[in-house]
Amino acid sequence: MTEASTVSRYIESYPEPYAVWSRPEGERAGTPLVVLLHGYGANEADLMGLAPLLPEEFTLVSLRAPQVLAPGAYQWFPLVAAADFDLAQVEATSEYVLRWLDEIRSDHPSVTLLGFSMGMAMATTLLRRRPDEFAAVVGLSGFAIDPAAQNGSGSWGYVRDDELKGTVPFFWGRDQADPVITPDKVAYTLGWVRDHVDLTKVVYEGIRHSISGPEMGHVAEFLRLKVLA
Repeated sequence: MTEASTVSRYIESYPEPYAVWSRPEGERAGTPLVVLLHGYGANEADLMGLAPLLPEEFTLVSLRAPQVLAPGAYQWFPLVAAADFDLAQVEATSEYVLRWLDEIRSDHPSVTLLGFSMGMAMATTLLRRRPDEFAAVVGLSGFAIDPAAQNGSGSWGYVRDDELKGTVPFFWGRDQADPVITPDKVAYTLGWVRDHVDLTKVVYEGIRHSISGPEMGHVAEFLRLKVLA
């Protein structure tokens, strides 16, 4: 884990969490929750268009990332290849999301994470930090954070990977020709998912760095089988 004071400074600089919901407040209690985590440069509205493609039993909530890139464009942390990337920002944003989740999770029998691109990096980090708190994870055209990208050692005290015993259902959809997620990120993620989660991996030819209708059909089937059942 990085120095606590550094993580705290990042969190203190973040705004109050802002999210949009698929149901009005009075209709959410008792429904299984899917938390949507958008990609780099997007915002909380970006993934809400997926709502009609997912089982109606779920309530969806999409959280805005806390770091501003431009009006209407946000990031969870700097790009891994950027000069200002550091694991402290990943940890700070993870804690920011988890504190927000702690305030709402009691209304829901389960919480599932669905992240696209950098949002998948966020979803995997949340799972790695709290291995026993999520019913399932869906990762679309994304990756898991490799700590060696910063510290070179490959170890990361913040996460609890050794507590992930391969039982959490995890859907990973991607195109092998994705032009955004670099081969080193794919290789690390593939090794990580094989060792730590109950993996369903599907390759979608021709979608590049995007989400397709057939993919969402598979995600809906996955959620019915692994969460609702």
